[in-house]
Amino acid sequence: MSKLQRKPQNTKIAAGVTLVQDINEANSGLEYVGFKMIDLKQGAIYEESLSGVECCAVALAGKISVSAGGKTFENIGTRASVFDKIPTDSVYIGTGESFTIKGETGDSRVALCYAKADKPLDVTLIKAEDNTTEDRGKYQNKRHVHNILPDDSKLADSLLVVEVYTDGGNFSSYPPHKHDVDNLPNESLLEESYYHEIDPGQGFLFQRVYTDDRTLDETMAIENRDVVLVPKGYHPVGVPDGYTSYYLNVMAGPTKIWKFHNDPDHEWILERE
Repeated sequence: MSKLQRKPQNTKIAAGVTLVQDINEANSGLEYVGFKMIDLKQGAIYEESLSGVECCAVALAGKISVSAGGKTFENIGTRASVFDKIPTDSVYIGTGESFTIKGETGDSRVALCYAKADKPLDVTLIKAEDNTTEDRGKYQNKRHVHNILPDDSKLADSLLVVEVYTDGGNFSSYPPHKHDVDNLPNESLLEESYYHEIDPGQGFLFQRVYTDDRTLDETMAIENRDVVLVPKGYHPVGVPDGYTSYYLNVMAGPTKIWKFHNDPDHEWILERE
Protein backbone atom coordinates (compact mmCIF):
# COMPACT_ATOMS: atom_id res chain seq x y z
CA MET A 1 0.00 0.00 0.00
CA SER A 2 1.17 3.50 -0.78
CA LYS A 3 2.59 5.51 2.11
CA LEU A 4 0.22 8.26 1.02
CA GLN A 5 -2.87 6.16 1.80
CA ARG A 6 -4.03 5.72 5.41
CA LYS A 7 -6.66 3.17 6.37
CA PRO A 8 -8.96 3.81 9.35
CA GLN A 9 -7.21 2.83 12.61
CA ASN A 10 -10.35 2.82 14.80
CA THR A 11 -8.56 3.10 18.15
CA LYS A 12 -10.60 3.48 21.34
CA ILE A 13 -8.99 6.39 23.21
CA ALA A 14 -11.65 7.09 25.87
CA ALA A 15 -15.11 5.92 26.86
CA GLY A 16 -17.26 6.28 23.76
CA VAL A 17 -14.46 7.95 21.77
CA THR A 18 -12.87 6.31 18.72
CA LEU A 19 -9.88 7.78 16.91
CA VAL A 20 -10.49 6.80 13.29
CA GLN A 21 -7.62 8.74 11.69
CA ASP A 22 -4.63 10.58 13.15
CA ILE A 23 -2.40 12.41 10.67
CA ASN A 24 0.38 14.43 12.24
CA GLU A 25 3.86 15.71 11.43
CA ALA A 26 5.56 12.74 13.08
CA ASN A 27 3.72 10.04 11.12
CA SER A 28 2.99 11.75 7.82
CA GLY A 29 5.97 13.85 6.81
CA LEU A 30 3.63 16.80 6.31
CA GLU A 31 5.01 20.01 7.77
CA TYR A 32 1.92 22.23 7.74
CA VAL A 33 -1.20 20.01 7.77
CA GLY A 34 -2.66 17.70 10.41
CA PHE A 35 -5.94 15.80 10.61
CA LYS A 36 -7.94 13.64 13.02
CA MET A 37 -11.27 11.90 12.62
CA ILE A 38 -13.14 11.24 15.87
CA ASP A 39 -16.29 9.14 16.37
CA LEU A 40 -18.30 9.93 19.51
CA LYS A 41 -21.08 8.07 21.25
CA GLN A 42 -23.81 10.08 22.96
CA GLY A 43 -22.40 11.73 26.10
CA ALA A 44 -18.77 10.91 25.23
CA ILE A 45 -16.21 13.69 25.60
CA TYR A 46 -12.99 14.38 23.70
CA GLU A 47 -10.47 16.89 25.08
CA GLU A 48 -7.37 18.50 23.57
CA SER A 49 -5.03 21.46 24.03
CA LEU A 50 -3.45 23.26 21.08
CA SER A 51 0.14 24.47 20.89
CA GLY A 52 1.62 25.89 17.71
CA VAL A 53 -1.40 24.80 15.67
CA GLU A 54 -4.92 26.02 15.00
CA CYS A 55 -7.91 23.72 14.54
CA CYS A 56 -11.26 23.66 12.79
CA ALA A 57 -13.69 21.13 14.30
CA VAL A 58 -16.23 20.13 11.65
CA ALA A 59 -19.48 18.49 12.79
CA LEU A 60 -19.37 15.95 10.00
CA ALA A 61 -22.41 13.91 11.09
CA GLY A 62 -24.63 13.96 14.16
CA LYS A 63 -24.75 16.70 16.75
CA ILE A 64 -22.00 17.85 19.09
CA SER A 65 -21.30 20.57 21.64
CA VAL A 66 -17.95 22.36 21.58
CA SER A 67 -16.42 24.37 24.44
CA ALA A 68 -13.30 26.51 23.93
CA GLY A 69 -12.03 29.95 24.85
CA GLY A 70 -14.76 30.49 27.42
CA LYS A 71 -17.47 29.86 24.81
CA THR A 72 -19.81 26.89 24.41
CA PHE A 73 -21.68 26.05 21.22
CA GLU A 74 -24.37 23.48 21.95
CA ASN A 75 -26.00 20.92 19.67
CA ILE A 76 -24.30 22.04 16.48
CA GLY A 77 -24.33 19.98 13.31
CA THR A 78 -26.98 19.79 10.61
CA ARG A 79 -26.93 16.30 9.13
CA ALA A 80 -27.15 12.61 9.96
CA SER A 81 -24.68 11.76 7.19
CA VAL A 82 -22.35 13.72 4.96
CA PHE A 83 -24.48 12.43 2.08
CA ASP A 84 -27.37 14.64 3.17
CA LYS A 85 -25.33 17.03 0.98
CA ILE A 86 -26.05 20.14 3.01
CA PRO A 87 -23.46 22.39 4.70
CA THR A 88 -22.75 21.80 8.38
CA ASP A 89 -21.53 23.75 11.41
CA SER A 90 -17.88 24.03 12.43
CA VAL A 91 -15.89 25.71 15.20
CA TYR A 92 -12.56 27.47 14.65
CA ILE A 93 -10.17 27.18 17.62
CA GLY A 94 -7.01 29.27 17.73
CA THR A 95 -3.57 28.17 18.85
CA GLY A 96 -3.02 28.11 22.61
CA GLU A 97 -6.61 27.15 23.38
CA SER A 98 -7.96 24.01 25.05
CA PHE A 99 -11.26 22.52 23.90
CA THR A 100 -13.77 19.79 24.63
CA ILE A 101 -16.22 18.13 22.27
CA LYS A 102 -19.24 16.23 23.54
CA GLY A 103 -21.31 13.84 21.48
CA GLU A 104 -24.98 14.80 21.66
CA THR A 105 -26.49 12.11 19.45
CA GLY A 106 -26.08 8.34 19.31
CA ASP A 107 -23.22 8.51 16.84
CA SER A 108 -21.34 11.66 15.88
CA ARG A 109 -18.42 12.14 13.50
CA VAL A 110 -16.06 15.06 14.02
CA ALA A 111 -13.24 16.10 11.71
CA LEU A 112 -10.38 17.96 13.40
CA CYS A 113 -8.44 19.93 10.79
CA TYR A 114 -5.08 21.39 11.86
CA ALA A 115 -2.50 23.82 10.49
CA LYS A 116 0.61 25.41 11.91
CA ALA A 117 -0.22 28.81 13.38
CA ASP A 118 1.61 31.58 15.20
CA LYS A 119 -1.22 34.05 15.72
CA PRO A 120 -3.84 33.26 18.42
CA LEU A 121 -7.25 34.07 16.97
CA ASP A 122 -10.73 34.07 18.49
CA VAL A 123 -12.77 30.93 18.89
CA THR A 124 -15.57 31.27 16.32
CA LEU A 125 -18.66 29.31 15.34
CA ILE A 126 -18.83 28.85 11.58
CA LYS A 127 -22.52 28.26 10.94
CA ALA A 128 -23.73 26.08 8.10
CA GLU A 129 -25.22 29.14 6.43
CA ASP A 130 -21.81 30.83 6.55
CA ASN A 131 -20.42 28.22 4.13
CA THR A 132 -20.26 29.39 0.54
CA THR A 133 -21.32 26.75 -1.97
CA GLU A 134 -20.53 26.35 -5.65
CA ASP A 135 -20.66 23.91 -8.54
CA ARG A 136 -17.52 23.39 -10.56
CA GLY A 137 -16.77 21.71 -13.86
CA LYS A 138 -18.84 20.33 -16.74
CA TYR A 139 -19.28 17.12 -18.71
CA GLN A 140 -17.76 14.31 -16.57
CA ASN A 141 -15.86 16.83 -14.45
CA LYS A 142 -18.64 18.01 -12.13
CA ARG A 143 -18.52 18.47 -8.36
CA HIS A 144 -20.32 20.41 -5.64
CA VAL A 145 -18.30 22.36 -3.09
CA HIS A 146 -18.87 23.66 0.46
CA ASN A 147 -16.25 26.24 1.45
CA ILE A 148 -15.83 26.14 5.25
CA LEU A 149 -12.56 28.07 5.56
CA PRO A 150 -11.63 29.44 2.11
CA ASP A 151 -8.37 31.26 1.54
CA ASP A 152 -10.00 34.67 1.90
CA SER A 153 -11.43 33.90 5.35
CA LYS A 154 -10.13 36.12 8.16
CA LEU A 155 -11.10 33.59 10.84
CA ALA A 156 -7.99 31.40 10.49
CA ASP A 157 -4.27 32.11 10.42
CA SER A 158 -3.22 29.59 7.75
CA LEU A 159 -5.91 26.88 7.61
CA LEU A 160 -8.10 26.13 4.57
CA VAL A 161 -10.99 23.61 4.81
CA VAL A 162 -13.41 22.56 2.07
CA GLU A 163 -15.93 19.74 1.40
CA VAL A 164 -16.42 18.30 -2.10
CA TYR A 165 -19.10 15.96 -3.54
CA THR A 166 -18.53 14.09 -6.80
CA ASP A 167 -21.17 11.88 -8.43
CA GLY A 168 -20.36 8.52 -10.00
CA GLY A 169 -18.80 8.66 -13.45
CA ASN A 170 -17.12 12.00 -12.74
CA PHE A 171 -13.59 13.14 -11.98
CA SER A 172 -12.73 15.68 -9.32
CA SER A 173 -9.64 17.75 -8.54
CA TYR A 174 -9.53 17.63 -12.33
CA PRO A 175 -7.98 18.44 -14.72
CA PRO A 176 -5.02 17.48 -12.54
CA HIS A 177 -3.63 20.48 -10.68
CA LYS A 178 -0.94 21.08 -8.10
CA HIS A 179 0.07 23.73 -5.57
CA ASP A 180 3.53 22.75 -4.38
CA VAL A 181 5.74 25.67 -5.43
CA ASP A 182 6.02 28.96 -3.54
CA ASN A 183 5.86 31.08 -6.69
CA LEU A 184 3.19 33.68 -6.06
CA PRO A 185 1.22 35.13 -7.71
CA ASN A 186 1.27 32.15 -10.09
CA GLU A 187 1.29 29.23 -7.65
CA SER A 188 1.22 28.75 -3.89
CA LEU A 189 2.77 26.03 -1.74
CA LEU A 190 0.01 24.17 0.07
CA GLU A 191 0.14 20.67 1.52
CA GLU A 192 -3.18 18.83 1.49
CA SER A 193 -5.02 15.88 2.98
CA TYR A 194 -8.14 14.15 1.65
CA TYR A 195 -10.55 12.38 4.01
CA HIS A 196 -12.88 10.19 1.92
CA GLU A 197 -16.36 8.78 2.44
CA ILE A 198 -18.25 6.81 -0.22
CA ASP A 199 -21.96 6.07 -0.68
CA PRO A 200 -22.83 3.19 -0.63
CA GLY A 201 -20.08 2.39 1.85
CA GLN A 202 -18.75 -0.72 0.06
CA GLY A 203 -17.66 1.41 -2.88
CA PHE A 204 -14.22 2.54 -3.96
CA LEU A 205 -12.64 5.26 -6.03
CA PHE A 206 -9.22 6.06 -7.45
CA GLN A 207 -6.83 8.84 -6.60
CA ARG A 208 -3.49 9.49 -8.25
CA VAL A 209 -0.71 11.67 -6.80
CA TYR A 210 2.14 12.42 -9.19
CA THR A 211 4.81 14.99 -10.02
CA ASP A 212 6.02 16.20 -13.41
CA ASP A 213 9.22 14.17 -13.16
CA ARG A 214 7.34 11.09 -11.82
CA THR A 215 9.66 10.76 -8.83
CA LEU A 216 6.31 10.60 -7.03
CA ASP A 217 3.64 8.65 -8.91
CA GLU A 218 1.10 6.69 -6.85
CA THR A 219 -2.34 5.48 -7.94
CA MET A 220 -4.50 4.24 -5.07
CA ALA A 221 -7.80 2.38 -4.73
CA ILE A 222 -9.51 4.36 -1.98
CA GLU A 223 -12.19 2.92 0.29
CA ASN A 224 -14.61 4.44 2.78
CA ARG A 225 -12.93 6.60 5.49
CA ASP A 226 -9.44 6.38 4.00
CA VAL A 227 -7.16 9.43 4.05
CA VAL A 228 -4.80 10.39 1.22
CA LEU A 229 -1.79 12.64 1.87
CA VAL A 230 -0.71 15.11 -0.81
CA PRO A 231 2.70 16.51 0.14
CA LYS A 232 3.22 17.66 -3.46
CA GLY A 233 2.14 16.95 -7.00
CA TYR A 234 -1.08 16.62 -8.98
CA HIS A 235 -3.90 14.73 -7.24
CA PRO A 236 -7.02 13.90 -9.34
CA VAL A 237 -9.89 11.71 -8.08
CA GLY A 238 -12.02 9.37 -10.23
CA VAL A 239 -15.37 8.00 -9.03
CA PRO A 240 -16.89 4.81 -10.53
CA ASP A 241 -20.48 4.73 -11.73
CA GLY A 242 -23.08 4.05 -9.07
CA TYR A 243 -21.20 5.62 -6.16
CA THR A 244 -21.02 9.10 -4.71
CA SER A 245 -17.78 10.53 -3.35
CA TYR A 246 -17.41 12.92 -0.44
CA TYR A 247 -14.08 14.27 0.62
CA LEU A 248 -12.92 16.83 3.15
CA ASN A 249 -9.78 18.76 2.20
CA VAL A 250 -7.38 20.36 4.65
CA MET A 251 -4.75 22.67 3.15
CA ALA A 252 -2.01 24.81 4.65
CA GLY A 253 1.37 26.24 3.76
CA PRO A 254 3.60 29.26 4.31
CA THR A 255 1.02 31.62 2.77
CA LYS A 256 -2.76 31.27 3.07
CA ILE A 257 -3.68 31.55 -0.57
CA TRP A 258 -4.82 28.88 -3.04
CA LYS A 259 -3.14 29.38 -6.40
CA PHE A 260 -2.88 26.18 -8.41
CA HIS A 261 -1.14 25.08 -11.60
CA ASN A 262 -2.87 22.71 -14.03
CA ASP A 263 -0.98 19.83 -15.62
CA PRO A 264 -0.27 21.29 -19.08
CA ASP A 265 -0.76 17.87 -20.69
CA HIS A 266 -4.42 17.92 -19.65
CA GLU A 267 -5.33 21.59 -19.47
CA TRP A 268 -6.89 21.40 -22.93
CA ILE A 269 -9.92 19.74 -21.28
CA LEU A 270 -10.98 23.17 -19.97
CA GLU A 271 -11.13 24.57 -23.50
CA ARG A 272 -13.90 22.27 -24.75
CA GLU A 273 -17.13 23.94 -25.83
